[in-house]
Amino acid sequence: MSKFNEIKFDIKLQNHLWFWGLYFSLNFLRWGAYFNDYEYSFKSNIIEFSLHIPLVYFNLFVLVPRYVLKKKYYQYTLALLLSLIVVYLLKTGMTYFLVSEDIWPEANREYKPFEINHIVAVCIGELYVLAMASSVYLTLTWLKERDRNRALREEQFKIKLKYLKNQIQPHFFFNTLNNLYALSLESSDKVPDVIIKLSKLMEYVLYDVEGTKFVPLIKEIDYIQNYIEIEKLRFENVEVNINIESNIDDVKVPPLLFISLLENAFKHGGYNNNKLKIKINCKIVEGFLHFEILNNFVLSQNFTTQKGIGLTNTKKRLKLIFKNNYVLEHKVKFNYYIILLKIPLSNED
Repeated sequence: MSKFNEIKFDIKLQNHLWFWGLYFSLNFLRWGAYFNDYEYSFKSNIIEFSLHIPLVYFNLFVLVPRYVLKKKYYQYTLALLLSLIVVYLLKTGMTYFLVSEDIWPEANREYKPFEINHIVAVCIGELYVLAMASSVYLTLTWLKERDRNRALREEQFKIKLKYLKNQIQPHFFFNTLNNLYALSLESSDKVPDVIIKLSKLMEYVLYDVEGTKFVPLIKEIDYIQNYIEIEKLRFENVEVNINIESNIDDVKVPPLLFISLLENAFKHGGYNNNKLKIKINCKIVEGFLHFEILNNFVLSQNFTTQKGIGLTNTKKRLKLIFKNNYVLEHKVKFNYYIILLKIPLSNED
């Protein structure tokens, strides 16, 4: 956990049992082999661990939240010292009455209770266990919290991405329905064809790409072509050329990424000699997909770069998906407005 705002017993109980069981076993075998007296080692470790464990959890769940997290270090130090005094009294008394009157055989000479060396040795031993066990616990808790935060960020990313994509779809269909409405006012015989094309577009959006992060580029091209056919039904003098210069059979892209760029070309393109000309170039260059759209415009229209909801959301989606590893640029050349998008090839299966 990043700031340790709170300490929780969020590591599984079995992990606590494994830790203390393994630690007890190692200590028991170590000191049993050292003195060649496993009975003494077992009894003394039972006493020690009956004090180690409460002290560790008292420190983690009482002293740290109450004093350390509130930056009351003086109070924490005092409380910890009092806890060590209590532990010393209990350990010494239990060892003396339950195990051996020689309260510290490890020192190779007989010590009596309350001698300074014995007090220091017991306190240092408790601090060692306290530091080690607390470090293990806090490290595991931090790792778990890091994974939880990572999962939360990924979920927030998906929600935000879906929100942006869902904004683009209604925006596009709203414009298409407006076009259909205009044709119906004219009692145009193109209305049935527009409805069929629109149903195909809706099927792709509602079923084919729902919940999908990447789709085959070929499907996106088909989607774009259906959109173009709708616009051609609306505008008679439209010329659109799609030029694919590379093999795109295995290329995958985020769904509905290019439609806003194409829609912008239809919406803001101008008519030279009563014809709107749009050209789409698609190729792969050094691990990047280059998607370029060119449309003519008339200088007398006082052309300015438009910033509609579609293009704004496209930029936000690009930022979310590719971070800074993409290029979206535009320029004007020879009465053509050119927008170029470069995105890295996806490794998604």
